[in-house]
Formats: sequence, C-alpha cells, structure tokens
Amino acid sequence: MKVTVFGAAGAVTGSCHLVEAAGKRLLLDCGMIQGSKVEEAKNALPFDFDVKSIDAVILSHAHIDHCGRLPVLAQYGYHGPIYTHRATADLLPVMLEDAASLAEMDAERRNRFHKDGHNHHKPLFTRHDVGQVVRQLERLDYRKPLTLFPGVTVTLQDAGHILGSASVRIVTEDAGETRTLVFSGDIGPLNTPILADPDPFPSADLVLMESTYGGRLHRERAATVQEMGEIFDAAWKAGGNILIPAFAVGRSQELLYWFAKHYEDWNLGRWRIFMDSPMASKVIEVYDRHEELFDDDAKVMFHGKPHPFHLPNLKYTTDVEDSKAINEHNGGCIIIAGSGMCNGGRIRHHLRHNLGSAKNHILFVGYQSVGTLGRLLVDGIDSVKLFGDDIKIKAHRHTIGGLSAHTDQAGLLEWYGAYSGHPRIALVHGEDDARKACALALKMRFDVDAQIPAYAETLSV
Repeated sequence: MKVTVFGAAGAVTGSCHLVEAAGKRLLLDCGMIQGSKVEEAKNALPFDFDVKSIDAVILSHAHIDHCGRLPVLAQYGYHGPIYTHRATADLLPVMLEDAASLAEMDAERRNRFHKDGHNHHKPLFTRHDVGQVVRQLERLDYRKPLTLFPGVTVTLQDAGHILGSASVRIVTEDAGETRTLVFSGDIGPLNTPILADPDPFPSADLVLMESTYGGRLHRERAATVQEMGEIFDAAWKAGGNILIPAFAVGRSQELLYWFAKHYEDWNLGRWRIFMDSPMASKVIEVYDRHEELFDDDAKVMFHGKPHPFHLPNLKYTTDVEDSKAINEHNGGCIIIAGSGMCNGGRIRHHLRHNLGSAKNHILFVGYQSVGTLGRLLVDGIDSVKLFGDDIKIKAHRHTIGGLSAHTDQAGLLEWYGAYSGHPRIALVHGEDDARKACALALKMRFDVDAQIPAYAETLSV
C-alpha cells in the first residue's frame, strides 16, 4: 500500500490523500484550500493526479477544507462512489450548495467590473456540480466494515470533531499480505458538547494523523466558560455588541449548547441573540435528525429547557434584509455569523459596523488559517479595509481556545497512544511549526519518529 499527500502538508486546509493498494486507487478527502487569495486560487488548478483513475473517494467529514473540491473532482471526470458517514452525507449538500452560491455571486461581481470581455470569471463550481456529487454519495455507519473491492475494506469510527466526522481505516490484502492504514480525519477534544468522544482504532501499520494544534495545549474548558461569561458581562456594561465568527457546522451548534447551559449564569436573557447564517439554520435541521449520535448529556439537555436551538431570545436570520437590520442595533446584540475565518460571508459586514468601537468585543472560537482576515485580526492588525472603508480597530479581541473543535497536543498524543505497538505515524493537516512540535512530543512520549511529509510525498505502508 502507498499513500501520497496531495494536500494539507504544512497547512490546515486542502485535505487530500491518494491511497494505492490491491490494484485500486482511493482518495481520502478532497478539500478546499483556504487562506490568502494566492492560496485559494490553487483550488482552480488541475489536480496533480489522474482523476479518471480514481476508483473511490472516502470523505472524513463535511467541513469545506475536507470536501470543498469534490465538485471540481466531478468536473474533471470523477463520477464514482463517495463513501462517507450518513450524517456527513446529509450535511454535504448544505455545505457545498452554500459554497457554490458564494462562488457564483463572486464570479458575477467580478464580471460586473470587467465588462470588456478580457476577464470572464467563472465560479469554481456551480449548484449543478453539487447535484452530481450528491448523487455519488454512499452512506456508511460507524464500526461497520464495508468491502469496497476485493481485498479492500473500509471502516469508519467517530472522530468527535463535528456531527458525522470519522476516522478512516483501510485494510488491504494483496499477494497474501495484509496492511492497515488509519487516517485520523480531524480529531475532537474529549467531552465536547453534543458529540461522542473520539473512538480510535486498536492498531495500524501507518497512522496518518492531523496536527492542527500539535504545538499547543488548550485552556481548560471550565476556565473558557468563565472567561466567556466575563466577556459578556463586560460588553453588556459597556453597551456594546459581541461578534462571534463561527463555522456553520459544529461551532455554531456548540455555542448554542453553551448558551443554553449557562443561560442564567451569563444572564443571557437580556441580550438579543442572532444566528445570522442561512447555512447554520439548515445544519441545525440535520442535527435534529441525528440525535442518536449525541452524547448522553446532550440527549438530556435537548429534551429540557431552554432548548439549545430554540432559546427564547434567539433569532435565525436567513433574509439579507434581516441581516442588514441587525447593524441598526448599537448594543445589546450577540451575533454569530460566518465565515469562521472572516474571509467571506455575513460576518464581514458586521465587522465593518463594529470593529471601530471600543465598546464592542470580537470572540474567535476556532482556528484562523494563515492569510485569512481572522488570522490578521487575532495577530493584532491595527486597521482593515472592508467594503471600501478604512477602519481603525478599537474593538476588543478575544481568542477562546478552549472551545476548539480540534483536540490539542495532549489529546493527539492520547488518541495515538491507544494504538497497540505505537505504529508508524505521519503528520498532516498542520502548519510546519505545529507538526514539528507534535513530532517532538511523540518522540519524547512514545519514542517514535513521526514523519512530516511534504506535498506530493509518497509513504509506504
């Protein structure tokens, strides 16, 4: 068996890995590259492998950096099966249709400013392409092995990252030899609200593991919860708004869980709470259909009051005019909106109206990739230009690490430590500093030499 890393090598987006074994070629994920305009332009480039030779795709979860180039793959001629967990299959159309809509609007906007015919911009993919991908989906359950081809068996287990997220095991038998590859997908922390804990496999010959936070430890969740309560109180006393850039899948739902759990503690009844994301509203419908995947605490909470998705002062805004109306409120609003890295979506309009006032607070509750507006804000940029306006940033900025959907270095080591014999390991889906730090920690803890593959590097299994 061989695996070639065609994405997320030295970066946390663009997950894509080619597996060759038993005469078959499988693709693990086909994600969108996110970050600067230069990086995102790579999404339109041809793939560095023969698309028509792919026999099957296996998708770990529905975040766009893992699934976002599937429609492009279809454009290049892949019309075979895409195997994924059934909850991911329900989330995927929501994610991809939103991405297609944004791409179509962006192309239309660009063409409006270039009417000479020399700059005809096309969207990366359309809703028609998304329909093709949806028709290719094959739904799987956790812990139920499936033989894809003679000598090739795939099993999914819960990665605890978002609803339907999976770690993937591929077992191949070829010429009397059995080999096992495990791809971690994105691994969530233990005791994440709503979700079950990550469920590692018992053994492998090679583990391909994410390392997003391979170089750091998260704050204790209790300290994070206390900090959020303090921020809400300070913002209320100042008469300000709170903006939370959040991914529509996972983080938005977890935030509402915490709001329900601490509704009284944080005195949230005094706020107007807006979920300003059409996509997040659709995602919540999918969560409601998959309560069997919730952990025990969530099952209890979702049958009590207040219900996380139906707080008494929570408003879902899907209409553009309703979204604009939010910015007529100069204080007293908690606004959750995408995109999670501030590179697009409605959050940019809210930032435009709120960054210039010291009474407002911005909470970053997820990873901010290099080159994104979110990362620039986290790193302390003094001013920003949004929709033609130069804005001097006065709003308070907070990074709430304890709510990450990715586990930290300690969690990664614990997940890997469950594998018998401490098998070979290669680190992907992390910036190089994080990968190096994680490799050092693995060496010190388990005396293993983790590989740090470069783009297009092939590993033997």
